[in-house]
Amino acid sequence: MANADYKVGVVGVGRMGANIARHLNDEGFDVTAVYDVASERAQELAAEIGATAAGELANVTALADYIITVVTDDAAMRTIFSDAADDNLLKDASGKVFINCATLSPQIHVDIEQLAAKHGAESLEGCMASSITQAREGTLYLMCGGKQATFDKALPILESMSVSLRYVGEAGQAAQVKALVNMVMNINTAGLAEGLGLGAALGLDLAMLQDVFSQTGANSRVLETDGEDMEARDHECYFSAAHASKDSGIALDLANAEGISLPLAEATKAQYDRMIELGLGELDKSGVAELTFPDRGGKN
Repeated sequence: MANADYKVGVVGVGRMGANIARHLNDEGFDVTAVYDVASERAQELAAEIGATAAGELANVTALADYIITVVTDDAAMRTIFSDAADDNLLKDASGKVFINCATLSPQIHVDIEQLAAKHGAESLEGCMASSITQAREGTLYLMCGGKQATFDKALPILESMSVSLRYVGEAGQAAQVKALVNMVMNINTAGLAEGLGLGAALGLDLAMLQDVFSQTGANSRVLETDGEDMEARDHECYFSAAHASKDSGIALDLANAEGISLPLAEATKAQYDRMIELGLGELDKSGVAELTFPDRGGKN
């Protein structure tokens, strides 16, 4: 099928969801409907890309064959898929495919797949290990879990969204991998903030220090993306501290279920929780440096 033959809806059009919708629209997919609890956000996006701003979740299902969801957390996911609610995505959903892209607990994906099947629909998890710019450009690192046949059916959409696409396995497994990715990323970010913060306290040249880090065992992807931002206090949000706390929490829940101790993940989550307490939760994760650099307001 040509891209225009795919009718796509997007539920949750914050920074990530809106940019996914924009990109798919640019790629010639028929983005028919967008929905958000903040209705004005959906209306603005709909006007921009020529879609319908759906007033109800069921309208998205009626107008689209493939529905991408990008909601905030497990509770929001259960709400939009609650077949006990008057308005939900599962109403008349037979034959529809749901692609669920938010960072959620693995069990939610298993539950949604079962609920969708009960209504004659299919569900796929599409876990994104990237940020806003990649969503807009269609260069996401995308990990998928669910039935292989569902993955194959949605493949043109998934390939358009991503530069690196991986089918991980059954429902829930991609979310497990994503939780570990973000847990390690968050630990690396907090560790970098401590190294640069201590370097600043010692009066070291931070440009020199970052260059040394980049050529030694202290190197990391986070150094490339966040190091200069930490020094410059440029914490424009691409991945918020609040999301970092949530995602580290998902990993810790998995660890607790397996009886595994993760002290570094626990300490990192505590740092991001501290940012939230200080009202800094909507800063980018690089803002954890506000807790470690000398003479900054959030310093412990």
